[in-house]
Amino acid sequence: MDRTASRQPIEILGNEVVCLENEGILQNNLVDAVVSNWISLLISAVVIGFLYYLKRKNVSFGTRVLLALGLGIVAGIVFNWLQLATDGVNTLGRIFVNLIRMIVIPLVITAVISSIMTISDPAKLRKIGVKTIAIFLGTTGVAAVIGLIVALIFNPGAGIKQDLPQGFTAREVPSFWNVIMDLTPNNPVADMSAGKVVPVIIFGLFLAAAIVQVMQKKPEAVQPFRNFIQSFLEIMYQVTKYVIRLTPYGVFALIAVMAARYGADTLMPLIMVVIATYVALLLHTVITFGSMVAFWAKVNPWKFFKKIYPMVVVAFTTRSSYATLPLNIEVLNKRVRISPKITSFVAPLGATMNFNGCGGVWPAVVAVFVAEVFGLQLGIMDYILLVLVAMISSIGTAGVPGPAAISTTVVLTALGLPLEGMALVLGIEALVDMGRTAVNMMGDSVAALVVAESEGEFDRAAFDSDTEDALEMNPA
Repeated sequence: MDRTASRQPIEILGNEVVCLENEGILQNNLVDAVVSNWISLLISAVVIGFLYYLKRKNVSFGTRVLLALGLGIVAGIVFNWLQLATDGVNTLGRIFVNLIRMIVIPLVITAVISSIMTISDPAKLRKIGVKTIAIFLGTTGVAAVIGLIVALIFNPGAGIKQDLPQGFTAREVPSFWNVIMDLTPNNPVADMSAGKVVPVIIFGLFLAAAIVQVMQKKPEAVQPFRNFIQSFLEIMYQVTKYVIRLTPYGVFALIAVMAARYGADTLMPLIMVVIATYVALLLHTVITFGSMVAFWAKVNPWKFFKKIYPMVVVAFTTRSSYATLPLNIEVLNKRVRISPKITSFVAPLGATMNFNGCGGVWPAVVAVFVAEVFGLQLGIMDYILLVLVAMISSIGTAGVPGPAAISTTVVLTALGLPLEGMALVLGIEALVDMGRTAVNMMGDSVAALVVAESEGEFDRAAFDSDTEDALEMNPA
């Protein structure tokens, strides 16, 4: 008698029972998710439907994004007031963020390789690279100085006495040498999988430099790969366009959850931090960027900022440099009339290491705020150290929502300030990150303009003629 055969029906029955139990659990989870979130999901569905209706009526993309921002704040306040669950809405927002992260690595490495391939002269490439990095570091340092001065004037920490959240753990800051090692490529495939942007870019630089060298000796050997890179970059731009079309809906979900989580009561005590940050960001835009555009590039600042406005709106609402990167390149090419040789090099590099808002203004404001809250005194040498550390720590900050905490942590540690102070500003992180990202991306555009003008790659006549091509990355 086959004992195995005799047990088989029982095992099959047991598997069916397990499957039925699992199915029941899944159904219960689905029911619980819908029941606990149905009101917030219903409200969100109405808003998303309204935004889609505006799209069908050909309302401009920028208007829909800004409207989604306002509706998200209102909906979030309602969710907070009614104590509604927002897990479903949060999932929608996280899906949008995941889609942004999805395009980061393939988009950046192909853009970097493509940009360097267009500059066949290694000497010119080195010259452009030195100019670009110098502008990035210089403007970040100026941003830190402006943020420091504004914070000292506004003194946003005055009168705030708030207990730290229980269980808060300060971010561990790696040593300088560990930071250098983390920036060095080890396994390019593993780095791509882990989302390590800087090592991937360095690998791309090596690859592109090798292509340029081989191209001078055996152009036929690298031509197929060059064609592949150009083709893949065009495909990635199209994929990014699909993701950007979702921006109004993703922005609504992200802002609604943020407002519902913190509410007006949490944000009001920190309103001076928000005001000081935006004042510093505005001053940096007007004074630093405006001066560079007017005196270095000899361009009308008002006209320049008007031309890059579509990119600024996307940067402000998505809070992601990489989500805005394709649109930024297109705006610089088609509206500002900068050569693709410059834009395809400066813009991707800026999305990785040029963070005037996140790495310059914000760490300075937070440092002054934390020192005031904890009753610690900062001297002139501390201020000098703050600016220098802000310049260095901003390099390599990932261009995704929320990276400013890394730069800020490094600055607080360098000044000997308690890292627990970071917990006090978590409630306004998303709110100020919108302005920070917009300034970051404006810095990339200004740097591209200055470098292009110095290299003779800026079509001033076309810029002044106000003839503008349609932007494929800014869907109607």
